[in-house]
Amino acid sequence: MVRCVVTGQQADGKSVVVFDGVRESPAIPLMPPGSEFIRLWGADATPTLPSDGTPPDQPTFFPPAGGYRFLFFTLPPESTPAGPVDDPAAALAELEATLPDMARWMEPENPGMHTTDSVDLDIVLSGEVWLELDDGAEVHLKEGDCVVQNGTRHAWRNRSDRPVQMFAAIIGATRA
Repeated sequence: MVRCVVTGQQADGKSVVVFDGVRESPAIPLMPPGSEFIRLWGADATPTLPSDGTPPDQPTFFPPAGGYRFLFFTLPPESTPAGPVDDPAAALAELEATLPDMARWMEPENPGMHTTDSVDLDIVLSGEVWLELDDGAEVHLKEGDCVVQNGTRHAWRNRSDRPVQMFAAIIGATRA
């Protein structure tokens, strides 16, 4: 749960708060309890100002080239087991509805590994996490550490005994 304040401008140009409330993570099927993805803001194109503060359309989890996403995510320790799945097809459909198009970028044969067409600006807010790259290369990150992820194949691994919370600004890019 994260408080989010959104500003906008009225027709006369006056700045106003158009939203001040809490954004919560929906339940995420197929992920361990404690997993959270709180999508706060984003758009699929460069913003035009002034804005009245109306939330832009962002139909997919990852943005297209020129788009962006602003979010928090929490990963529980890797030792946290995923809940039981009675109907895998229904769980996948629910995952797609909750985090649209996210599963497309994931590698089923290498859980957690993914490569996106984006530049991700990540900050560890609390806890610690291991950034895994190709061939098992890893970087141990702690609170306050930052990562600029330039469209590389990676996974986040929480090998600690407590959740890790991270902030991400994801900017859609074009892969040559």
